[in-house]
Amino acid sequence: MEEELINIKNTALSFILEAEDLKTLEEVKLQFLGRSGKLTLKIKDITKISAEKRKEVGMLANEVKNTIEDAIKQREVNLKHKTEKVLRQKIDVSNPGIKPPLGHLHLVTQAIEEISSIFEKIGFIRARYPEIEWDWYAFTALNFPQNHPARDDWETFFIKEKPSPEKGQMVLTPHTSSGQVREMERTVAKRKELARERSATGVDDGISIRMLNIAKCYRRQSDVSHTPMFHQFEGLVVGENISIVNLKGTLDYFVKSYFGEKRKSRIRPYHFQFTEPSFEVDVTCGVCLGKGCKLCKAGWLELGGAGMVHPNVFKATGIDPKKYTGFAFGWGVERVLMMKDGIEIDDLRLLYSNKLEFLEQF
Repeated sequence: MEEELINIKNTALSFILEAEDLKTLEEVKLQFLGRSGKLTLKIKDITKISAEKRKEVGMLANEVKNTIEDAIKQREVNLKHKTEKVLRQKIDVSNPGIKPPLGHLHLVTQAIEEISSIFEKIGFIRARYPEIEWDWYAFTALNFPQNHPARDDWETFFIKEKPSPEKGQMVLTPHTSSGQVREMERTVAKRKELARERSATGVDDGISIRMLNIAKCYRRQSDVSHTPMFHQFEGLVVGENISIVNLKGTLDYFVKSYFGEKRKSRIRPYHFQFTEPSFEVDVTCGVCLGKGCKLCKAGWLELGGAGMVHPNVFKATGIDPKKYTGFAFGWGVERVLMMKDGIEIDDLRLLYSNKLEFLEQF
């Protein structure tokens, strides 16, 4: 019992000396001298020891209690004096304040804003369409056959929801191309609403679309150049006499605006279900400018896909493919960002790592 009382005293004195404010000191007081305090409970146990030792232990307990109380009182005086001294110090209001750390827009958000600004200057209008989409918009209306590999659950995230009899299953949209279908449907519906007015005046403005859709997309892929969620920007132009020349001019404009005047673009024949003809779009390497180096090997880097809107897509949305033509392109925001001069990112997943030492660089 005597040894335990001594240990309580030493521990209490240590805590009292370490207390840096009155609140902490009060907590120490309750911890040892409160109704359930360590010393209080130990004093109650004195009745359990033999009568011949009770007096001696009781005297030691009182001594320990008095020592702790005196130490608390002295520490309280010291802390109050310290607080008053701080309050008496003069404040120089002319000293500059301490500025809190400020964040900035995420690198991907910065890229989205820059891309939007570039296309807005040539008349593209931003549009947004659902991230949770029907199979009809994501695949069927875009000319995908039922057995296409993109419809496999190893490629696309399917939603566990009752399918629609007309539009099929729900999916997390795998590409912004579904926005093409919705934009064309919206335009056709609006044109029908104005049919009476046009018939009365004899004016028919026809169909004219210049859409830019930037949104999140989802695919079951994850490696240095893919993440399950990523961003795409989709361009769609529809009208009369729209040709590949218009597409190539738009691509060149974007490449020079975003990557710089020295960079060039080219198109290569390819195949996409919803465009015909289809093209892969390349941009010259920012290091060698098309000469070939270790980074690019052949002087060109793949940017994304593009092509002339497939007649079947026009038919699915109610647009006459014999009267109207159009082009579309869809590229990953993160991909074009990583290809920009001065951005040396070798793993796409870094963009979503939340590592401040990485994000603060931009």
